[in-house]
Amino acid sequence: METGDPRNSVPPGRSGPFFGFVGAVGVVAALVSAGPLIALADRLTELPAAFWTMAALAVACDARPFVPPGRRQTSAVFPSTCFTFAILLGWGFGPAVAVQAVAVAVSGWRLGYAPWRTGFNAAQYACALAAAYAVSRLGPGELFGDGRLHWTDVAAVGGATLAWFVVNYGLVSSAVRLRFGDRWWPSVRSGLAYELLSTGSLLLLAPVLVAAARASAALIPLVLVPLFAVYRMARLSEEREQLADVDPLTGLPNRKALLTEVAEQVHLHGERAARGAPDAHLALLLLDLDRFKHVNDALGHAVGDRLLVEVSARLMGVVGAGDMVARLGGDEFAIVVPRLTDIDQARERADRVVAALAEPVPLDGLPLDVGGSIGIALYPDHGEDFATLMRHADVAMYDAKHRNDTVAVYAPESDHNSAERLSLLADLRRVLESGPSAQGGETVGVRGGDGAALTPALSAPRPARAERPSRNQRPARDDGRGGGRSGDGPNRWLRRRRDRAAERHDDDLIERILTGADPIRSRAARAGAVVATPVVGGGDADAAETGTGRDTEAAYETDTGHDAQAAVSTGAPGVIGPTADGSAEPEDQSGHPGEITMYYQPQIAIATGEVVGVEALLRWRHPRRGMVDPGELIQVAEQSAVMRLLTRRVVDDVVEQLAKWSAAGLTLRAALNVSVRDLHTGEIADQIADRLARYGVPPQRLQVEITEGALMADPRRVLASITQLHRIGVGIALDDFGTGYSSLQHLRRLPLSEVKVDRSFVLGMADDPDDAAIVRSMIELAGALGLRVVAEGVEDERTWRLLHAAGCDVAQGWFHARPMPAEDLVAWLSRYRPVRPVEAGSRSGAAPEGEAKASS
Repeated sequence: METGDPRNSVPPGRSGPFFGFVGAVGVVAALVSAGPLIALADRLTELPAAFWTMAALAVACDARPFVPPGRRQTSAVFPSTCFTFAILLGWGFGPAVAVQAVAVAVSGWRLGYAPWRTGFNAAQYACALAAAYAVSRLGPGELFGDGRLHWTDVAAVGGATLAWFVVNYGLVSSAVRLRFGDRWWPSVRSGLAYELLSTGSLLLLAPVLVAAARASAALIPLVLVPLFAVYRMARLSEEREQLADVDPLTGLPNRKALLTEVAEQVHLHGERAARGAPDAHLALLLLDLDRFKHVNDALGHAVGDRLLVEVSARLMGVVGAGDMVARLGGDEFAIVVPRLTDIDQARERADRVVAALAEPVPLDGLPLDVGGSIGIALYPDHGEDFATLMRHADVAMYDAKHRNDTVAVYAPESDHNSAERLSLLADLRRVLESGPSAQGGETVGVRGGDGAALTPALSAPRPARAERPSRNQRPARDDGRGGGRSGDGPNRWLRRRRDRAAERHDDDLIERILTGADPIRSRAARAGAVVATPVVGGGDADAAETGTGRDTEAAYETDTGHDAQAAVSTGAPGVIGPTADGSAEPEDQSGHPGEITMYYQPQIAIATGEVVGVEALLRWRHPRRGMVDPGELIQVAEQSAVMRLLTRRVVDDVVEQLAKWSAAGLTLRAALNVSVRDLHTGEIADQIADRLARYGVPPQRLQVEITEGALMADPRRVLASITQLHRIGVGIALDDFGTGYSSLQHLRRLPLSEVKVDRSFVLGMADDPDDAAIVRSMIELAGALGLRVVAEGVEDERTWRLLHAAGCDVAQGWFHARPMPAEDLVAWLSRYRPVRPVEAGSRSGAAPEGEAKASS
């Protein structure tokens, strides 16, 4: 909100070219106007009353030009254009230039223009009038000869009008580009339609004035009637627009006015930045009142409206003279603070607002406490347009609410809905919808001895690498007639006939059978992945870990370790990684979103050393981002319907894998995590029951883990879902025990079979007596309730022994094994030798590799 026009100044570094152009235009105008102006002195006494009437009206109208609403004074409409163009058509170039110069001088003084600007305006009008006069002289002679209007007159007037507009608009556009550079050219071009409508209408009214002057000078003032009518209509329209820009309750500007103001201030601050001014920052403060809904619910909307009026008055009392306060709707307000040097000044203004709202608001004798959370976005650091600044201020405001703070400045790491995350969510949906699990799984017709719906073999001879398709080759699809179907093309029919006639190698048939029976292999074949022989025992076969702990609400957890390393798979189907010969496979450039796969971490009974189960952990290797952090993956998916697809994929994969292990004679219990969203819908129990029945897996072989955070989100609906799972026979485990705020009565009411002590306590119990005491208390409490206790994050022998001494049942962590693909887990189990704490106690040093701490 500025009082002076910033266009009276020129940005540094542009003064030379710009004033050179202004001088050149002035010289041209002087050269073309000198002769006619000198000759005008001898004609003044001969000019009729109609001329003097038009001249007086031109000067008087320009003393108060019309500025359209929402535009600056530089876009003002000058009615003198109509009269001076009529004088040009009726009495020639000299009188028109003289009258236009006087009108420009008056309007320049009235609007506060700098002398050089007034001079340039007079020169540009002189050049435009000269061009129009030259075109009009190309006609047959005097316009409106013999008092009749001929088609040649119409052509001459039209040509003169076009010449005037082209020269005038071209000179203005050139001056703007020289002053502000090419970045202002789009705005100049966008103003073309407005200039054509406003200035063009005035120019085309000039022939009507000339015709009226030919009849009688008394008719000329009558033109003021339609001009005044247009002026009044424009004023009424402006008033209506102003009412549309005002909040009817508080009288503050509304969102529409805020958009206009921010756009204007961004323009002005861009000019300041171009001049190198230090106060070139603009702050947008977004305020959301706290506890306003409670006031509406308890005291009614009438009291809530009075509270908003009082808050708006307080905001107006603390902002600066150049600031703007707007009400966006509801209990949201925005404050525009211009001409700042840094973010500290914006914080200082926000602190003043917080202090003003700290005092209770007395309404009907009742003091109401009103607080607020303020988010700050700064131009140009956090955005260069209204939409970006508004969104970033909104992100900062919710960040302040989340941290129970009053003021927060926008930070990219707080923006959970960034374009990158939206892209990640889209890729996640693609990879989930591309798999067979998204369509409900495949019908299995072959079952093992225990009813498992898969082939008894876990592995089979595989063809050599040269015989398998490359990553960029489209894999053949079974057409149901014993032949492969290649890609489309002009010779597709011939290729299909040759494929049917070709003799298949025995190994190839075996590979086809295994691929059809193994769901993991079938997805890998569809993705065109190369299936390499698993390599077990090397560090590269280890799963990727985040090393940063886990959010308590994460539905599919990520384990942590001290030496978190990059995720590389050497044999997990569907995961991009090094090939069997150690060479890195090329990155997928086809736009494929990667592959979702499951890793499994063993759970070891501490007393016996036996493997009693595994936990399924989600892994997604993105073709561009690499291994996606599971915590980020769940945070992205849990806010959308993609979470439903992700849960379906995880349940399908884990149950299928249990069926495979059963068919191979492995009896393992698998635990999987479910999210709050899954528990609230109630579909998870039906889905698990359907998959268990389809693949013939006993319900006792599956366990569902829920977090304390999920339990506290909506205990009633969560209890209904897990009760249904318990009736099916699926075990229920309370994950991250000790990190939430759940009541101990939930341990008594819920049908739990297991609690998992969070790794944040287990990792520190060897060095921190407090953590050790907390873990012992949890174990004793769970044992008293008859619950099995699993300790997560067991990474060294000392912690393992402390847990055994405390009576913990099961340990899970890197001390025993890292998470690994299902194929690697089978190899790990073949090497693993159980070690009991009593046996290991007689040994010195760490447990030998392959025993208590087996290689993975």
